[in-house]
Amino acid sequence: MSIDAHRWLMTAPKAPMERAAFQAAPQAGEVVVAIAGCGVCHTDLGYYYDGVRTNQPLPLALGHEISGRVVAAGAGAENWIGKSVIVPAVLPCGECDLCKRGLATICRTQKMPGNDIQGGFATHIVVPGRGLCEVDLARLERAGLSIAEVSIVADALTTPYQAVRRAGVTPGSLAVVIGAGGVGGYCVQVAAAFGAKVVAIDVDDAKLEAIAGHGGSLTLNSRGMDPKALKTAINAFVKQQGLRATEWFIFECSGTAPGQLTAYSLLVHGATLSVVGFTMDKVEVRLSNLMAFDARAIGNWGCPPEFYPAALDLVLDGKVQIEPFIETHPLRDINAVFAAVHNREIKRRAILIPT
Repeated sequence: MSIDAHRWLMTAPKAPMERAAFQAAPQAGEVVVAIAGCGVCHTDLGYYYDGVRTNQPLPLALGHEISGRVVAAGAGAENWIGKSVIVPAVLPCGECDLCKRGLATICRTQKMPGNDIQGGFATHIVVPGRGLCEVDLARLERAGLSIAEVSIVADALTTPYQAVRRAGVTPGSLAVVIGAGGVGGYCVQVAAAFGAKVVAIDVDDAKLEAIAGHGGSLTLNSRGMDPKALKTAINAFVKQQGLRATEWFIFECSGTAPGQLTAYSLLVHGATLSVVGFTMDKVEVRLSNLMAFDARAIGNWGCPPEFYPAALDLVLDGKVQIEPFIETHPLRDINAVFAAVHNREIKRRAILIPT
């Protein structure tokens, strides 16, 4: 079965994206998802504005935060037809040695929409049927959300969920999140849902004010504060709350060089530093600090599909709020929306909806 569809193609960095028609036709094991919404991620901006290379050559439709309904399927994937789904931002093959050993995030044949394959800034997308996350529409309605709105679960929520889960955050621990907007804002909420007291750090007072009511127990504007002052403020909070002065969980979500330097400067004995944000900028650090503090640093690439349902449950159960931090726009306005997000005129996570 083939479906008439269209997508918006990036032909070159910073060049206006162009609308192009195509036929959405699934092969064996694949499905066609009629897209309800696709979020605009910092990674998309990196491809478009900063020259970060995509694995598939241009022209390419970007977008990897995708939700919608399965409308067609190839052989072996027919049971997905009619179901509402979130498409994981990284789709591992599930068959290789790495996948079978529980290392799906480094699967060498993984497919990332908008990078390895055509992405979600489109009316439809063809993706592997393996690993899709089904959405219970009744629960979604009770939560007061639409299928388009939960598109951001595909990355903005599941990536920090994986980082928090993998780091081993436990009730009564301290989590420090650098970058309180976007992915960082969800990291604050997820860490709080795991039982941590969370310190949110940013240079934007509006972002800090927004997250203060959603899991940020202490908010700090690092503009004008050197690392020593930040650490002093956090230590005072730790003492006040009766938390441990060791084994902090530090999450770098800003995707900036200053943010990465700030995160590294906050290492304490037994700390876990999780790098969640991405930047092309280089930083210079003294790796011996990891040895001296007996600390560890972890990179985070996406989230295995098997953890998507648990991450989605946090939203549907009301433990993580997404509605205050998103806004929707017509897909046809993609070029204007990209510019507005890049220029920080749009403060919330933008979701593009086909019309």
